[in-house]
Amino acid sequence: MDGWSLWQIKRDGRFMEDKKYKSGFAALIGRPNVGKSTLMNHLIGQKIAITSKRPQTTRNRIQTVYTSEKGQIVFLDTPGIHKAKNKLGEYMVQVAERTLKEVDVILWLVEPDSYIGKGDRRIAEQLKKIPVPVILVMNKMDTVDKRDLAGFLDAYREVGDFAEMTAVSALRSLNLEGLLEMIFKYLPYGPKFYDDDTVTDQPQRQIVAEMIREKALRCLEEEIPHGIAVSIEQMKERPGGKITDIEATIICERESHKGIVIGKGGEMLRRIGSQARRDIEGMLEQKVNLQLWVKVKRDWRDSDYMIKNFGYDKKEL
Repeated sequence: MDGWSLWQIKRDGRFMEDKKYKSGFAALIGRPNVGKSTLMNHLIGQKIAITSKRPQTTRNRIQTVYTSEKGQIVFLDTPGIHKAKNKLGEYMVQVAERTLKEVDVILWLVEPDSYIGKGDRRIAEQLKKIPVPVILVMNKMDTVDKRDLAGFLDAYREVGDFAEMTAVSALRSLNLEGLLEMIFKYLPYGPKFYDDDTVTDQPQRQIVAEMIREKALRCLEEEIPHGIAVSIEQMKERPGGKITDIEATIICERESHKGIVIGKGGEMLRRIGSQARRDIEGMLEQKVNLQLWVKVKRDWRDSDYMIKNFGYDKKEL
């Protein structure tokens, strides 16, 4: 039973009596590779969104849920706002911009620096047009001298009017409790949207596909462009519930890329599969038999049909 059904049935229950309970939506935005997915994963205490050093790692809007006695925060991790170079890029930017209009508070993640580049200035201009409170979150505070943070934050005060400003380290889980307190300040009072044990709205198949894509991005590093997608062909649990068989295809854009993904004697593909299998087994809490293939779909990032086929549906915008 979902949170809204529970709320309707228990009109005279504890949620109506406890007027201190809050619930709402918080969007994470920022340039690619600033740490949005890492922050969301650490806030909810579980890996849902994939991470890598490559830009545009997050392609869809990923929704996760943080629940406590104080309230419930639904986090929306958006694709990085960037200058689109293909139809997939246009889709990603539209998802990010649409999300900003649907939430109660926006978390704008930036890196610790006094220099504000064109990308961040573009985001600042967008935020000025949106009547939603913005919390500036300076991530990666563990990478700089703490004495410099105040000056970095002052630099951003010149480009926006922020409801709050704070510094955190998503990777080291520094000051995340303080950030949660800030978020709750701007959420309305209301019922839960999801049950206590819900951590994401993403189907397991989608999470599995993203875990495989993450390992491909990390293993391949700079060897091929970002044009990789993963399609789950089959995912079935064996009788007895101890092993899940998964068949997946890694999609690339060029024949030359296919050879790189497979590697000499299949070495790279085995490496990707081995690393992905460990994460998938951790999520499913059971053994996984993972079979990977590689196919070429030329210029799929500029094909509306293929974009939709790989899970990036413009109807959701």
